[in-house]
Amino acid sequence: MQFGAFVPQGWRLDLVGVPAGYPQYEAMRDVALQLERLGYDGLWLYDHFHTVPDAKPEATFEMWTACTALAVATTRIRIGQMVGCNIYRPPALVAKVAACTDVVSNGRLDFGLGAGWYEHETIAYGYPFHRAGTRIEALEEALTIIRGMWTEDAFHHQGKHYHVGTGAAHTYRGEEVESPGAINHPKPIQRPYPPIWVGGGGEQKTLRVVAKHADWSNAGWSLEQVKHKNELLDRYCEELGRDPATLKRSMSVNCMFGDEERVKRQLHKMGISDSGEWMKSAMTGGAQGMIDHLAALRDHGRIAYVQIWFPDAVGGDSVQRFAEEVMPALR
Repeated sequence: MQFGAFVPQGWRLDLVGVPAGYPQYEAMRDVALQLERLGYDGLWLYDHFHTVPDAKPEATFEMWTACTALAVATTRIRIGQMVGCNIYRPPALVAKVAACTDVVSNGRLDFGLGAGWYEHETIAYGYPFHRAGTRIEALEEALTIIRGMWTEDAFHHQGKHYHVGTGAAHTYRGEEVESPGAINHPKPIQRPYPPIWVGGGGEQKTLRVVAKHADWSNAGWSLEQVKHKNELLDRYCEELGRDPATLKRSMSVNCMFGDEERVKRQLHKMGISDSGEWMKSAMTGGAQGMIDHLAALRDHGRIAYVQIWFPDAVGGDSVQRFAEEVMPALR
């Protein structure tokens, strides 16, 4: 089993109390370096602009900016997104940014993408928020474009939602020509391209996109949910002629050492008064309970990778204790 952790990015109010500005980046960077030092496989970032559960005037670091900064700050640990939001950037731009990030990190990028779901910040930032079916269609088309941009020298695409590398245009010299296609160099270092993670558990459409395009899935909160999603993913893979074993399974969890009261105090300090939603996917208590929980997910849910959000990553001990007390028992 592999383990990654989310760096404090602000979205979930995990930078509250840190002086604004550069010290907040330093806190994020220092946790990234701690994760690398402790032997975590990856560091992960969310793709959001407003804090949750309520939008507050608190820092939320933009995902790709932070990915690139942390790629420079670290040397070994992999860097991933769980997951990028397809609504916020054109897919051709995402292909360019991701390829450059893979180069800057010397081939350490785990590329995550999802359809997008948070209407509140989408509307606030001026992006259209379409119905779920339209967003999932656009996600599938975006994945086709991104993969093509990573592998082809001059990429063309004319689809329902996006046109890339097509149409008449004027050159630098003012000559009118047909577009030769979108050119994306440097190419990613990883071949044929960085691993693709697609987040989301929608059973009719999203999981079909996962089965078609992803190297890794990420869905489910509990063992029962994971097993159910796995059955659907297996069926969709078989319909596509894909070996289900080639689609690796991951999930994201919350984790903090200590009893429920200690956890509630930490969340309250961050400004989160309702801990019910957090506790739904949380591991608390001591190491043995966490080991047993994760072993069941590994052995009965085929979970090969877990991304963990530690609410006390800044100033607490859960990041270190998990690395020292839990990870060795499951690897």
